Amino acid sequence: MRCAIVGLMLWATPASAASPAPAETSTRPAPVAQPASNPEMTALFDADQKARNAPATIDWKVLWPADRARRARTQVLLDTGALHSGDDFYHAAYLFQHGETPADFLKAHTLAVVATARGKPEAVWIAAATLDRYLQRIGQPQIYGTQFQRAPGHAWTQEPYQRDLLSDALRQATNVPPLVDQAKQLEGYQHQPG
Repeated sequence: MRCAIVGLMLWATPASAASPAPAETSTRPAPVAQPASNPEMTALFDADQKARNAPATIDWKVLWPADRARRARTQVLLDTGALHSGDDFYHAAYLFQHGETPADFLKAHTLAVVATARGKPEAVWIAAATLDRYLQRIGQPQIYGTQFQRAPGHAWTQEPYQRDLLSDALRQATNVPPLVDQAKQLEGYQHQPG
């Protein structure tokens, strides 16, 4: 009878009392060190931005070939796997955003998404802007409202623009101003000379 009681006691003992608890482990991955930015990509981006410091004095016949050369070099860096950091992809997105074709703008959008994924949260705006630019270039309405344009002799416009697709909360989540602020910005452009 004594054996039966001991057996019953072992059977009724909780597993946690019978063996030590396993050590607690985290399911969260360890932080990954961010790779260093490519200095050549940074220099290409800096040159792109410097060329646009004074918009009223831009000589487009000089800027367009320089933009093409910067995009060509950036493409080589992309093709050879020389870009790694969020900054690298952010900078590359800006260079392709200054492109000429729908493919340039779509590539810029993709690069901005990668930049965001690699820890560059401010790249969400360029992701929105490049998607808008791509959509307008293929004859579709923009959806964020980042693109303002004016044909010679005409008023500034954001058209075509599908304002009701995204909420202002979504626009603000991508650092794009809400509709009311965009309307004020457009009104301000209308009063600029030129």
